[in-house]
Amino acid sequence: MSNQFVTNTTVHQYQSLLERVLLSTLTTVPCCVFLFINGTMLFILRSKSVFCETSRYILLYNLLFSETVMLILSQSMYIVAACRVRLTYPVCGLLTMVSNLTKEVSPLTLVMMSLERYVAVCYPLRQAAIVTIRNTMYAVFTVWAISSLNVLIRVILLLRFPFEDLPSLQMKHLCSERVMLLSPMLHLYDKAYTCFVFVTAGVAIISSYVGVTIAAKSASSDQASTQKIRNTLLLHLIQLGLSLCSTIQSPLLIATSAIVTRIAIVRIQIVFYMCMFIFPRCLSPLIYGIRDQNIRPILIYHLCCRQK
Repeated sequence: MSNQFVTNTTVHQYQSLLERVLLSTLTTVPCCVFLFINGTMLFILRSKSVFCETSRYILLYNLLFSETVMLILSQSMYIVAACRVRLTYPVCGLLTMVSNLTKEVSPLTLVMMSLERYVAVCYPLRQAAIVTIRNTMYAVFTVWAISSLNVLIRVILLLRFPFEDLPSLQMKHLCSERVMLLSPMLHLYDKAYTCFVFVTAGVAIISSYVGVTIAAKSASSDQASTQKIRNTLLLHLIQLGLSLCSTIQSPLLIATSAIVTRIAIVRIQIVFYMCMFIFPRCLSPLIYGIRDQNIRPILIYHLCCRQK
């Protein structure tokens, strides 16, 4: 009986290790593919002066940069968790705060990009005066300043936790953003800030979409170009909604854990991670890299190893 127990334990451990390797591969491969596409897009947006001197592409570069860093951090934390490595609180706190910084930049940048498209359609004669390189840089600085202020407040609330009372700074759980919500005040602030950002961003993007639709019906402008802008705003709204879904991942997992096994919860969490973290961060290169006529031929050229 003792030998049988040892054998069953060994087999179970082997199956668990094999499953972790397969799931890690399943998430790492598409993540690396989209990181390569994002890196190519970032290179393209800095390779030509027309991209560096156009507000729309400057905002796109900022969005792609933040989402690329977010992808790298989230996948790194996932691999660390899959390897069952327990970090210290300072290291985990640093990773989660940088992750929060880049995560909050994305919806705010989407708002700026939507407003830029709104001005292009509704105020075409004043676009050159409103959407300038200087104003765009101010907008990018404002986005990062708001996100940095959010991280600073999180750090202040996190430091109120009595770390000196802990026997060790070594974490008992695997590092994640949810685990680092150590105080009720920090948990409440996280919910309030997330709701505020996504409600504000949603209202701004929906208002831009409605404004573009009204302007398209009342003006004899290029209907094809206007329709393309409306589709872009709609894709921005879908992207924002998918990013918002990531904030309800923990409540869904807690509710599901009462009716399914622990192994099933882990598998469900992998599906949520793929659909709510990786996929929304991969929409930007698909939206602009494929639909934008200026970027598409250059992107295909680089992705095809510069073969015409």
